[in-house]
Amino acid sequence: MLIGEVARRSGVSARMLRHYERLGLVRPTGRTGSGYREYSEENIRRVFHIESLRSLGLSLHEVGRALDDPGFAPARLVDDLVRRTRERIAAETELLTRLRRIDASEPAGWEDVLRTVALLRGLGSASPGARQRAALSTAGDVPVPAEALVEAVLAEPDPIVAGAVRWALARAGGDVPALLAEGLGSPVAAVRERAVLSLVEIPGEGATALLREALDHPDAVVRGHAAPALGARGVAEAVPALLDLVVAERNDSDAADALGVLAADPGLAEEIAAGLAGRLARAVTEPSVRRRLAQALAEIPGPTASRALADLAGDEDRAVALTAAYVLTLRHPPSSVAGPATEPDCPGPGVRKNFPGSVTPSSRGPSVR
Repeated sequence: MLIGEVARRSGVSARMLRHYERLGLVRPTGRTGSGYREYSEENIRRVFHIESLRSLGLSLHEVGRALDDPGFAPARLVDDLVRRTRERIAAETELLTRLRRIDASEPAGWEDVLRTVALLRGLGSASPGARQRAALSTAGDVPVPAEALVEAVLAEPDPIVAGAVRWALARAGGDVPALLAEGLGSPVAAVRERAVLSLVEIPGEGATALLREALDHPDAVVRGHAAPALGARGVAEAVPALLDLVVAERNDSDAADALGVLAADPGLAEEIAAGLAGRLARAVTEPSVRRRLAQALAEIPGPTASRALADLAGDEDRAVALTAAYVLTLRHPPSSVAGPATEPDCPGPGVRKNFPGSVTPSSRGPSVR
């Protein structure tokens, strides 16, 4: 069979068949009297074998080894091909992602493209300083792909860099909350926490809606960040979760501050005070819980809170009693009540840093009278 017929039957060009011959992969069985190459059926089968192995990603050198070395073991080569293919797919996926993000930034010219590429490289740098500078550079005119910032913040282990990326993300615009929603469902606890911390800093109804959903999240850390943020936004349904945080000593200072913000609504103040008093009734044997509840009551106006504090002023635990008594002196100054009221001489253990001696009314909560 002449080379033209082999090319037609195999789909391999005559030029490539000559190249195979030069490499020693396929040797014609002979030549005609006119000098044309002749190929046997065995030659054709070998051409098909070569093409099959090339389709798996083998180089021509590897193909030759596979066909000619009787001791050649294919398993190791196949494993290597799997590894190389995965690396190639990862590289192509990374390139596709970068191109999509550049396209999403709607560059007006090549300068915009180059700036966006530099930003993406910075966010993916191994250097924390470079990642931070990249995040802070978004304050300029560089188009910022929100998807890239979300990916960066969910993967960022450095708390300082993460803060810079969250700042950039809050300014990025677009539907950032929807991009962060996937992070809340991550199987990795650290990713879930990074997602909720990012949502806390993003204004708007989209973020608030996701934080509301996070109140029922199975991860206590997620709930612990979502509830104070919702309280600061005036979302009343966060009250039960905030009360639980005070009792559990998870973000309890932020939770108490958020309760103070919500208590500015007279309709909520008594509900919050009643909730704190109810938690007190269940915390009889836990002085540390009673101290935290007394501190939280400092932010809440109204008679229910005052009565609860009066009861705590006689608590058997000295730290609890001192805290409650001091809060009462702020609510009812000595000049307005019968009998002297003395300020406690020292705070008890676990008392918040402004209890007593430097307590000031919360700037976000109601005035303490």
